[in-house]
Amino acid sequence: MGMLLPGVAVLLLVWSISTYNRMVQAKHSVRQALSNIDVLLRQRHDELPKLVETCRQYKQFEQDTLEKVILARSVVASASARQDVATLGQAEGVLRTQVGRIFAVAEAYPELRADGSFAQLQARISALEEGIADRRELYNQTVNTNNVLIEQFPGSLVASLGRFAPLPLLSFEAAETADVNLGQLFADPHA
Repeated sequence: MGMLLPGVAVLLLVWSISTYNRMVQAKHSVRQALSNIDVLLRQRHDELPKLVETCRQYKQFEQDTLEKVILARSVVASASARQDVATLGQAEGVLRTQVGRIFAVAEAYPELRADGSFAQLQARISALEEGIADRRELYNQTVNTNNVLIEQFPGSLVASLGRFAPLPLLSFEAAETADVNLGQLFADPHA
């Protein structure tokens, strides 16, 4: 019995250290996943002014839509800089909806659609959107892993001692994930 107690204490200490280290690794994986999203957000952030300027060259193009993209872009950049995941998700939903509206409205402008710059920007932004969606999925998986480690017993004991807290998932507005209302999307806002 005299040897059993120190052996159990050593096993408990090794388990605690191992659990703590897994939680630290999970926390850093979440940060890395968010940084990977940020890289794509910055790339798209750089492309949007080019898209807006290309559309502005067509005088009849809906200026209100372009202004909404610029405003939404600013909100996304601000939320991203603060690493405010909840606001980032909401702002992303608005921005993606507005960019989709630009692409939909562009259908009414054959000269714009034929513009090589517009086509290139549309393809680039669409590819970035797909990358953001993929990285968001990876981010949410790492957050889930982190949160499970923190909440499961007996790891929750180590989490409370190490002050590990659950992290929020990155989710977008319901409007972004809902089916597109084509009638509303193509409606003339001036009518």
